Order: sequence, then C-alpha cells, then structure tokens
Amino acid sequence: MKLIWRIIIVAALAGAVAGVVALKHNRGDTAEPIQPASAHSKADTVEQAQAATGKTVRFVDLGADKCIPCKMMAPMLAELAKEYEGHLKVDFIDVWKNPDAGAEYGIRVIPTQVFFDASGKELFRHEGFFSKEDILAKWKELGYEFKVPKVSGGVFIERLVPAQADSRSRETICYMCDGTIKPKALVVVDTDKGPVRLCSPHCYFIMYSCLTEDKTGFEKKVSMTDWGTSNRVPVSEAFFLYGQDETTGRPWTRAFAVRTEAVKERIASGGNILAFSTLQEKELSNRCGFCDRACYPQDAATVIAGGVQTWGCCSHCAMGVAARTGLDIEVHERDRLTGETIVVKTFDGSVASIEPAGAVAWFGQRQKANGTWGSAGCFHQGFFVNPENLGKWLERNPYETGRTITINQALADKMKLLPEQIKKACKIGECSPK
Repeated sequence: MKLIWRIIIVAALAGAVAGVVALKHNRGDTAEPIQPASAHSKADTVEQAQAATGKTVRFVDLGADKCIPCKMMAPMLAELAKEYEGHLKVDFIDVWKNPDAGAEYGIRVIPTQVFFDASGKELFRHEGFFSKEDILAKWKELGYEFKVPKVSGGVFIERLVPAQADSRSRETICYMCDGTIKPKALVVVDTDKGPVRLCSPHCYFIMYSCLTEDKTGFEKKVSMTDWGTSNRVPVSEAFFLYGQDETTGRPWTRAFAVRTEAVKERIASGGNILAFSTLQEKELSNRCGFCDRACYPQDAATVIAGGVQTWGCCSHCAMGVAARTGLDIEVHERDRLTGETIVVKTFDGSVASIEPAGAVAWFGQRQKANGTWGSAGCFHQGFFVNPENLGKWLERNPYETGRTITINQALADKMKLLPEQIKKACKIGECSPK
C-alpha cells in the first residue's frame, strides 16, 4: 500500500508540473492567505518576532530539480538563505525524490511555496514561480519586516551630490547625453524656446526619434558644423562622411558643406559619403525595444524577447522590454567600466537569473526644482559586474549622481509602469521635460 501511495503522489505531481510549466502561474489566487498570529502586528520586524519566540520564521519551497520554474527559483532561494541568514530559514524539498515529504504539505502542483511564522503556523502558500521580490513583499504583507540587506558584495553606493562641480558653460553641454560638445561636431536645432545644442549627428537623431510632434520638414530647423571650417551648414545641404571605428565597429559621422572637402577627408580617414536622407535612414534603423529611441547596437544591450532580437538603448530600458512586450526576455548588457558581459533572464515578469550573481545596477538620478528626485535619463544608467566596478566608474565620472539598486529592482520598476506610461517613455516633453 505504501508503494502504491507513493506512485499516486508522484504521478499527480508530474501532471501538475506540466500544467505549471505550461504557464499555469498563479499569483496566490488559488490559496487564501492566513493572517499572521495576533502577537505579530504589521509593525513587527522579524527580529522582534524572533526575540519573542526564540525561533526563526521559515520559508519552504516544494519542487523538483528537473522542474523548469523550480530550477529558475533555485539561485533566488540561495540568495535569500545567505542574505537573511539567522532571520529566515529557507528549505527546499524535492518531492520527486522524496514524495513522503511532499505529501506532508498537501501540495497540488510544483513549485509550491509555504510561509510559516516562528511558531510553525502556516501563514500563506503560493503555487508556481515566485520571484525574490514577491517573496519578500509577501512577508512584509504578512507583517514581517526584514531589514534590507546591503547590495551584493556588501557595498551600497549613494551619491546625491556630484563629486566635482560641473564648471562647463551651458553652451558646451549636449542637450541629450550631457557630454562635452566639440566645436567641429556641433549640431544646432532652432526651436521656439531657443537653440538646442547637441554633440553629434547621432545625438540629433536620438532627439529626433524622441519627438512626438509632426516632424514634416523638421530638418529645416537643423544645422550641422562643417568639419573643416567650423561654419554652420543647413543639414539638408550637407554632405556626410560616414565610417566605423576599426576596434568597436561604432559609427562616426562628419558633416561638410562642400563635397570635394568630404572626398579629401575620406581619403585620409576612410568611410563613405552619404546624403542626409540616407544618413537618416541608417541612423533610425536600430531602435530601442522599450522606448523606440534610435541607438547604435555597439552602445546598446542585446535583448531577446519571444525569440526575436531587439535592443535596449540603456540597461534599464532593456529590462523595460519585458514590460512593453509582456514576454520573458534575455538581456546581454556590458559592464560600463570594463565591458564584461552581464546576462539577465526573466520569467513571468521577474528576474529568474543573473550572471554573474553579484552584478548590480546604477540608477542615475537628478534632483528636480521641487526637491524630488527623478531619473537622470538613459545615458546615466548602467549595469556592473560588482559594486567595485561601479565605484571605479563613478570616480571617472564625477558629475554622476544616483544610487545603487539591484537588477531585480530595475526590472520591478519597469513592470509597474502602465501602458500609457510606457507609451510616453523617453518622449521629449512627456517623459522628462527639459
């Protein structure tokens, strides 16, 4: 009888797993949460609860080492166990290898997670993949406030005041990327509110792709600087030398008022001469999969969504592709200091894995006139393989302000956006007016 009982349990679990893997994902809607014992109010911390009982709250994940969502949860469980050691006991039970243990919890599908208070009373259970952030949020909802651990590596960096005062004149700072404008590459857009100055043709096309107005005839407002004479020339009349860096493959562009001068520069530097319409077509051919702004693949994160490759113009927009498409994504981003690859995979709107595990995100922020803080824009965001690399990058970029966040939080922030907010993302005058 015992053998038959085991066979029945294993068969039932195997069938249930098929349902879970086929996107049978429940956000707790199949189980009613049991409120924590009255001894623990919403103001309690885990430490207070432990002090009262002398025991540790417990989180049990019941799954199998060959179940796909279970395998995706494994590294998160390891992080929870390490970061909250002594405050949260994390247990994993493989119910395929140990069906008797699974029967004790009366589960229907795998993975199933069960939350217990310090006295061993079940507080809540969930079926399906459950992200680290959702697990911690549920503990908080149940009345158990964990102290937030330091970012991976034990380092949390917050810089709200630039390390060095920016002494550059406003006329020398690019409207889009905040880089220093070189006179030979200056682009000027004449607007009703005054001239907008940009550091390169590429930044102009980024700006152009972010406009929501009718852009018919917009080029009449634009002039670019002749690379040889430093005189301004209407963009529609210019000749453009377009080439690529031998090492990185990143494009470069130089404008000329006279074609013969562009030919001379081509002999010296290589490249091809393009008309403005052809240059615009090339510059707008690669777009961010989240905000739709123009980008160079050499600068962008690679994003795979539903088997289709797109780009993220910055690390945070790359995570936003999951919010815009509703698909699981795989992001390949480079450390902004060293160029080392960071790979992030998501599952059902949450981070499933990060390689290397210690990678962190920088959330570039600026203080607004009303005293609140907002995003500093795509050019000021990035991923780093560890906090040490982030610290070195900040030393090289003294004007940067912001704080360290987890890559999980970078995704969570994007997943909270409403469709209308996503539609306005990075659009000039709607996202972050200047």
